[in-house]
Amino acid sequence: MTHKATPALPQMPPQIPYIIGNEGCERFSFYGMRNILTVFLMSSLLLSIPEPLRKGEAKDVFHTFVIGVYFFPLLGGWLSDRFFGKYNTIFWLSLVYCAGHACLALFEDNLRGFYFGLFLIALGSGGIKPLVSAFVGDQFDKNNRSLAQKVFDGFYWIINFGSFFASLLMPLFLKQFGGSVAFGIPGVFMFIATLVFWSGRKKYVHVAPTAGQDPNSFLKVIRTALSAPGAGRHGLWLALTGAALAVFSLTQYTALGIVPALCCALVLVMGFGGAGAWLQLDRATAKHGAEAVAGVRTVLRLLVLFALVTPFWSLFDQKASTWVLQADQMSKPGWFQSSMMQALNPLLVMALIPFNNLVLYPLLGRLGLRITALRRMGAGIAFAGVAFFVVAGFQLWLDSAHSVSIVWQILPYALLTFGEVLVSATGLEFAYSQAPLAMKGVITSFWNLSVTVGNLWVLLSNASVKGPTLTAYIQRTGTSVTAFQMFFFAGFALLAALLFALYARGYEMQDNYRN
Repeated sequence: MTHKATPALPQMPPQIPYIIGNEGCERFSFYGMRNILTVFLMSSLLLSIPEPLRKGEAKDVFHTFVIGVYFFPLLGGWLSDRFFGKYNTIFWLSLVYCAGHACLALFEDNLRGFYFGLFLIALGSGGIKPLVSAFVGDQFDKNNRSLAQKVFDGFYWIINFGSFFASLLMPLFLKQFGGSVAFGIPGVFMFIATLVFWSGRKKYVHVAPTAGQDPNSFLKVIRTALSAPGAGRHGLWLALTGAALAVFSLTQYTALGIVPALCCALVLVMGFGGAGAWLQLDRATAKHGAEAVAGVRTVLRLLVLFALVTPFWSLFDQKASTWVLQADQMSKPGWFQSSMMQALNPLLVMALIPFNNLVLYPLLGRLGLRITALRRMGAGIAFAGVAFFVVAGFQLWLDSAHSVSIVWQILPYALLTFGEVLVSATGLEFAYSQAPLAMKGVITSFWNLSVTVGNLWVLLSNASVKGPTLTAYIQRTGTSVTAFQMFFFAGFALLAALLFALYARGYEMQDNYRN
């Protein structure tokens, strides 16, 4: 009698702890400085600016920094996929990241030195951001990919483990010891993160960069589609229109600021160029083949989903700016710092990830509800919108001179964090699984670029409310500018959630893990 061999259970790659340990320390360093940035700007670095204007300036600096952090993933992804590979790009940009932290600690009272440090952190943090999550995915193949979502959830859990302690401790260090210590400690953790990552160098799976040798890469197919001759050139004219609008956007840098102007230009080129290529994509089949064209079509569909996620990030990143400034107006114990409230976000994430996987999703499955990645993400955008309706209600109370306890902010934090787990933790694995093999770094860069665009909406909103027409309209509504913006972003997110759900119904899922 013969017995069938029992299939081997999928094994967890032994190198994963090095990447997880690196990420925990790196996230402590990033959120340690990020979550005290608005408070430090308000209380120290921007004191020369009149107080009525200081809040707006602090918000603009914060969201410009976040835009940079999520803009540089494009550079990191390109360098990785084309030249150096993920490991080398992560390691060298991590050293740039360490130098940025050193600048913040050394130049706490020097505006130019401090801003240069923010630039280096944006370059280092942003450059490695898409690559670390893609590097996690590289450690898996089709035999053990069933473990990948668990590791991505664990990856996101350790991010928030580091963020929790940073959010709780760094405001106290800032108050007790000043900026040098409060910004220096995250720098030490970033150095430890780099050392941990380097320690696992001989254990990792290294996927060689192939984008430079690929004759059918995404950009080459797009270029062929737009330039190939044929009857009707509507796609090309659409792409050229986007380029012209991008040039116009750059001329408006004095009104918008150089970073928002650059981001607007990038969005216009990508949006109009992608739409134009879609109209003429079949023309690239003769040169690149049907498979390459189908792959590019998949990526373009994916970028539409990423675009619809951008309103979520508009809301999410305001918890470190708009919500902190609202917390300043709320009643709280004398020892409690407004920015410490942000520690609630990672604490809730650490509780919600295991709750969702062990309780909520199995329960919904038994009820007959199929919880796909896209359904999670659409629901997450909607929860963020509901959270902003709640904080807008608090702002109306505060504007009416009512005393509101900071304890009330727990409710919107819970709603926003639940939305974050549904969108962000799910999106990491979703972006990796949908990307063609040669474009893992670039596609996860586009996922991160959605955060840049989300923060761009915030800066454009802040700029628009300074105009006389909109200011007069807000005054007629009887609400403050802050409350008006909160209601606007709430509606913005709910509309995006509806459009996301409608578009996702026709999206065809891919499985692009390596063999």
